Amino acid sequence: MGRSLGATIQSIAGLSVPPEEMQRIQQDYVQQATSLWNQAIDRQAEWKPADKRFAAPEWSANPAAAFTASMYLLNSRTLRRLADALQGDDKARERVRFAVQQWVDASAPSNFLALNPEALKKALDTGGTSITQGVQQLLHDLRQGHLSQTDESVFHVGQNVATSAGQVVFENAFFQLIEYAPLTDKVYERPFLFVPPCINKFYILDLQPENSVVRHLVSQGHRVFMVSWVNPDESLSQATWDDYVEQGVFEALRVTRDITGADQVNALGFCVGGTMLATALATLAARGEHPVASLTLLTAFLDFSQTGIMDVFVDEAMVRMREMTMGPDSPKGGGLMRGGDLAATFSFLRPNDLVWNYVVGNYLKGEPPPAFDLLYWNSDSTNLPGPFYTWYLRNTYLENKLVQPGAVEVCGEPLDLGLLDMPTFIYGSREDHIVPWESAYASTQVVQGPKTFVLGASGHIAGVINPPEKKKRSHWVSGEVARALPEHASDWLSTAEERPGSWWPVWTEWLSKHAGRQVAAPTRPGSRAHPPIEAAPGRYVLRKA
Repeated sequence: MGRSLGATIQSIAGLSVPPEEMQRIQQDYVQQATSLWNQAIDRQAEWKPADKRFAAPEWSANPAAAFTASMYLLNSRTLRRLADALQGDDKARERVRFAVQQWVDASAPSNFLALNPEALKKALDTGGTSITQGVQQLLHDLRQGHLSQTDESVFHVGQNVATSAGQVVFENAFFQLIEYAPLTDKVYERPFLFVPPCINKFYILDLQPENSVVRHLVSQGHRVFMVSWVNPDESLSQATWDDYVEQGVFEALRVTRDITGADQVNALGFCVGGTMLATALATLAARGEHPVASLTLLTAFLDFSQTGIMDVFVDEAMVRMREMTMGPDSPKGGGLMRGGDLAATFSFLRPNDLVWNYVVGNYLKGEPPPAFDLLYWNSDSTNLPGPFYTWYLRNTYLENKLVQPGAVEVCGEPLDLGLLDMPTFIYGSREDHIVPWESAYASTQVVQGPKTFVLGASGHIAGVINPPEKKKRSHWVSGEVARALPEHASDWLSTAEERPGSWWPVWTEWLSKHAGRQVAAPTRPGSRAHPPIEAAPGRYVLRKA
């Protein structure tokens, strides 16, 4: 196995495994395989699984299944070890590692009915009913066009997710602006504006009352506005990054200030929304405009020099292909990046948790997935206009131009993120596979005003959606608010203090210092120039990809 695989790997992209390391890997493989074979013959030996996929007692109780799982785990370790031992181009090595991991995860014996003793036992116990239900669920998912990660029939946007009371007070072709109803008699005079990612829908920030960032902020006395991006169809297939900045972020800032009469707002950008908000504010600063008093960036890139696993997907050939098929210079002058394709890409960044886990549960065992609001949101995908998407790919992931002053123009202005001199709160999630926390931290070296960095436990979404009442996870703070934080994330972490529970109280305490005095809460949403259009969450969020 080692010799043939090694020869194959060494023929890929000029990569090679040093001969002495190859020999060590081969020797270790033979030794461990022999040990497993002897253990299988000696039925008195107890096999203890080291992987949750094989933790059910049916695996250890069945010698053939135990041996199959053991050999699979050995083969997996050996493949990963070979991939890690490769020498050559860094990007090619990462791509091989990614491909190996995808193959390893897909080939697990737990993914196949004939090799999964747990699924087979359930089929016998239910008289084949589990298989029938699994086939029905497979057909259902084929019809809907994506793998069910949760029981989607349980959730209805506006009824049991996205439930915070409010009114749509403005809309154009790109977004609706929601103003939320106050929950306190007095509110801070400076309003707060959320700019969520247009790659997903806004209600990740307003799932249900007990885990809603929106409701938490409103309950703290903030007057909250939310951008609800439209799910683009062909009418927006030629929309550009500049269009989203000018018709989206600029307009949201303008209308929020018009309605409230405030000179400045506090604003938050989440993920791509943070990148969009930062570029918009730097563009306005170049024009001498400063509509934001404080900026919050949640799991957002400004510096794309370290993009983690996403880097394996992006190179000149890939970006050029996208530009030729859906960019502004393509035959149609645009196109749509389909939401289902984006969702599938993100799921395969964590295939065991977000793909194969559900293949086994839904189809092999015939178990309906549990109802989980976060995963319902994850499946509610959105399209992206091709010109917007290709501009983003080239100028961020591929060429990292946003942090190079003047390297790119946004809305006719040379972009310089160094013009961002307002107080900034920057948050990263320690296990984030989309925006590595070190990259979120790198924004501290880009913005120039007083800044605070907080690190939360868990991943890109679960780390952010962590209400204090749950008393879950932990966060790290340095206690330092300064214009200069350590250059390297590791230096910051070495002096940071870990604290139990949610990071939200740290943020809301910081935010209250930039929100102004308390005034009487408004008695009605909107204004004479911007009367209510419809109740939150509005029409735009209901549009399916």
